[in-house]
Amino acid sequence: MKKSLILLGSLFVLALSSCQEEALEPKLFDTKAPSYDSTLATAPFDKYLYDTYVKEYNVSFLYRMNDVGSNLSYNLVPAKYEKSVQLAVLTKYLWFDVYKTVVAPDFLKKYGPRILYIVGSPAYNPEQGTETLGTAEGGIKVTLYKVNSMQPTNIAHLNEFFFHTMHHEFAHILHQTKSYPKEYDAISAGKYSPTGWQNRPLAEANGLGFVTSYAGMEAREDFVEVISCYITETQADWDAMLKRADAGKVSDTETGKDIILRKFDMAKNWLATAWNIDIEELRTEVQNRQNQLRGDKDFFIQLMTEAGFGDDRFVNE
Repeated sequence: MKKSLILLGSLFVLALSSCQEEALEPKLFDTKAPSYDSTLATAPFDKYLYDTYVKEYNVSFLYRMNDVGSNLSYNLVPAKYEKSVQLAVLTKYLWFDVYKTVVAPDFLKKYGPRILYIVGSPAYNPEQGTETLGTAEGGIKVTLYKVNSMQPTNIAHLNEFFFHTMHHEFAHILHQTKSYPKEYDAISAGKYSPTGWQNRPLAEANGLGFVTSYAGMEAREDFVEVISCYITETQADWDAMLKRADAGKVSDTETGKDIILRKFDMAKNWLATAWNIDIEELRTEVQNRQNQLRGDKDFFIQLMTEAGFGDDRFVNE
């Protein structure tokens, strides 16, 4: 599955194409010998990536611009070294360590993506007047753009551009490994719009029973959007969405809120029975970590310092 996050004016558009996924082997990279050059000036960060991602999770975190790994139709700029360090530390703290704590130490090592590739600039599409924000390919490689504009203590910004996508895409990997209940597809049957979902204002989409406009594209996107939104959004934001949804009359007996809560219950039960994951516990862990970081420069400095990057150039936003 390949997904692109695209900015169209002030509207985020997710363009999707699909491909067959295969189960991943626990190891893809050689973890026996260090895969970094200790003579380079970037060796401390390269060693951190090797120890933190390759050895522990069998994930390659790529921050150097690579023509082979990049979409050559874009005019791209490499991720700044300092921003790369920040995102690597935050990804471990806000994503990998969450599943390690709540689910199992080797859960993401077994089921997570194998490559995280980051790019400094947005990926502009001048002919369409759009901007691609991120892609995910077959559950193996996740590419994130606009890293040079990252705001490391702005949680809303981090979720919008990075972590919502990570949780969304990981939920796809999970349901392609163990199918979600097909009864879910029938809940909003007839209301999905594969080619017109982006034209629905958020309030309208909520009123129809979708947590986001993009969730109205198709059932499988709907399913993972419910999971990702619930995990990353604050309770206040989730409640505000439900309030908007409650204003929409989907049938004689159900509002958009009723539909969303029915979908959430199904997703919650599936995670518990198929994966032994308590979404409430997962969300609490994510929210606690987000709350520690939200607007707190001192905590961010502490986080970076513990990772070995407490110098001013790494902690300045």
